[in-house]
Amino acid sequence: MSTSTAAASTSSSTPALRRLYFVRFGFALVWAGLLFTTASKLGPVSVTLLVLYPLFDVVAAVIDVRSSQAAKPAMGLYVNTAISGIAGVGLAFAAASGIPAVLRVWGIWAVVSGLTQLVVGVSRRTLGGQWAMIISGAISAIAGTSFVLQAAQPNASLVTLAGYAALGGIFFLVSAIRLGTVR
Repeated sequence: MSTSTAAASTSSSTPALRRLYFVRFGFALVWAGLLFTTASKLGPVSVTLLVLYPLFDVVAAVIDVRSSQAAKPAMGLYVNTAISGIAGVGLAFAAASGIPAVLRVWGIWAVVSGLTQLVVGVSRRTLGGQWAMIISGAISAIAGTSFVLQAAQPNASLVTLAGYAALGGIFFLVSAIRLGTVR
């Protein structure tokens, strides 16, 4: 692909990526607020929210792949789709075992998907607006480790997952804004 063709395909995928990041920001904030209000125990609403989050990530990754086909999306998007789908199923099963099991599954997912997000962000750095995604991926890997460690604590709680999602949403907002300023 020539440089001008690569630049054209990159610039044509930027508006779709920007819209997707804004949607992901809104979803993350609403999800975090809902989980925060139901995080004291594993009930039907909190379990549904826990499973919904990675499944939303699957949908977002598929939309990302489709909107950036001309730019040949990073293999990381395909990996993220698989990881998030597995996490959704894993969380449904983990919920039957309690909050510590949920935190372990969520933590492993956060580590692997965070590292994947970091790789995708680095591969897309020429688009601009990706530094927030790179930082978010690194923070996700660190947070995932803390969720696994928190699962061993006597008062393990889902509240930290709400904060994690809200922070991730803010990183999507920053990336969306930065993509809008890059020409």
